[in-house]
Amino acid sequence: MRLLALPVLLVAGAAPALAQRVDVSPYIEIGQLVAADLNDGDVVTYTQLTAGVDASVQTLRVQVQANYQYQRFVEWGDRVGDSSIHSGLARANVKLTRALNLEGGAIATRARGSGNGGGFAPFVAATNVDTSQVYALYGGPTLATRAGPFAVNATYQFGYVKADAPGRAAGVSDFGLYDDATSHLVMGSIGTRAGTVLPIGFTVSGAWVREDTSQLDQQFEGAFVRADAVLPVSRTVAVVGGVGYEKIEATQRDPLIGADGLPVIDGAGRYVTDPASSPRIAYDTDGIIWDAGVLWRPSPRTALEARLGRRYGSMSYTGSLSWAAGPGQAVQVGVYDSVTTFGRQLTGTLATLPTSFFDGDDPFGSRYGGCVFGGGTSPDGTPAPGGCLTPVFQSIAGATYRARGLDAIYAVTHGGTRLGVGAGYANRRYHLPPVPGAVIVRSNDESWYAQGFGQWQLDGRSGITADLYGNYFTSGVVGAADAWGGGAQGSYYRSFGRAYGSVSAGVYGFDAERSEADLIAQALLAVGMRF
Repeated sequence: MRLLALPVLLVAGAAPALAQRVDVSPYIEIGQLVAADLNDGDVVTYTQLTAGVDASVQTLRVQVQANYQYQRFVEWGDRVGDSSIHSGLARANVKLTRALNLEGGAIATRARGSGNGGGFAPFVAATNVDTSQVYALYGGPTLATRAGPFAVNATYQFGYVKADAPGRAAGVSDFGLYDDATSHLVMGSIGTRAGTVLPIGFTVSGAWVREDTSQLDQQFEGAFVRADAVLPVSRTVAVVGGVGYEKIEATQRDPLIGADGLPVIDGAGRYVTDPASSPRIAYDTDGIIWDAGVLWRPSPRTALEARLGRRYGSMSYTGSLSWAAGPGQAVQVGVYDSVTTFGRQLTGTLATLPTSFFDGDDPFGSRYGGCVFGGGTSPDGTPAPGGCLTPVFQSIAGATYRARGLDAIYAVTHGGTRLGVGAGYANRRYHLPPVPGAVIVRSNDESWYAQGFGQWQLDGRSGITADLYGNYFTSGVVGAADAWGGGAQGSYYRSFGRAYGSVSAGVYGFDAERSEADLIAQALLAVGMRF
């Protein structure tokens, strides 16, 4: 809750004087939840207690949205036990001056707590032993100004990520169970458009990042400097390219080895660091980087860019498509390639989400683990379909990895109808030093995912929502199981003034190799009050 309050606190002082629209809506809810295992007929009943708040400030200088809820599941029997879930997402952008912005974001959600994959899935009543509560935030100032014909930009971001140890049987993931990490990112650039100073546009940019992770005292540090050029060949097409120098180094210490010759783990299932060990190199690269490609921009609402080049010691391919297909309707596609970590990938993706989004009101507590859908387009007509966190939660890995993949998202808002579709592919190549317990020293894993969402307002007081999802995960770790998951759910809700009621149902499947598949149905009847 404290993490998600950060973006709201950033604007609390400024918002009253500037606000054109301020909405703050706390609520409480009680419901009865029934979950049935369709394979063996086992039925578990819960009372679901929920408290939360939805807040939004949208003005010319302040854009912030924060949605948070706490859910407590009280089991009627003693077979599974009680559990709790924190779910929330916040994004904020505050224009302090004409040139200086303050930006931030925070998230609380659940994910699979080891390298077993599975991606986004409704973890039924939070009882799965391999799930972890994840929290993250980032924030910092952004400067965008001009010096004569040159555009000058600078950014600083602080990030923090925390993952609770998953409730699981004794043992430790081959990745090492993630704990927490802090990061610092500094970026800057100066450049000018084609035809302003020279026939070509050019930009000189640089960045530095540092992350410190508690697991095995891991450190990640990288920096680059590069020059980019844009050569227009027509009114809508330009050739683009860049060259620079980059250095990245990731290190970690050894786990403490016990008398049995195996790594020592603590009560939470995490490696105990050997204080006498020296840092080992997990990943190290430095040298010239370059890329070249084409940019097509037929209008302010449409942009397509594709590049190929050499980075991280091999060929690299990146690209993007951004298209505002119509009012409230947008498409965004990205092809990415980066060397990163779980913490940096999470805060980086969080920073790309819009400051106005559908709150993902999942009655079963599975919010913000997959795609986050925006309103389609922003007020100025630029694309704002949202973004997908599914590749981030492919697994909570305690290692440096090269992340490559493709994400696509589409969102449309028309009157009382909201629709969204997200899909993609993600591949990770892990880098660990050859230490005891590190069986994934150059392994790969990959996943495919798809998610659909719909909301239809039936009248001024009622509506329905529906969600579909599916994902497949394959691991490169020797002996690890491939897994797939999928499901569908729907809800009907109706308000009675400040009071409201809802009925929801869903069916979910999860199957891993060499284990029995799960097929579970859930139903929920709930009533609540907004204040």
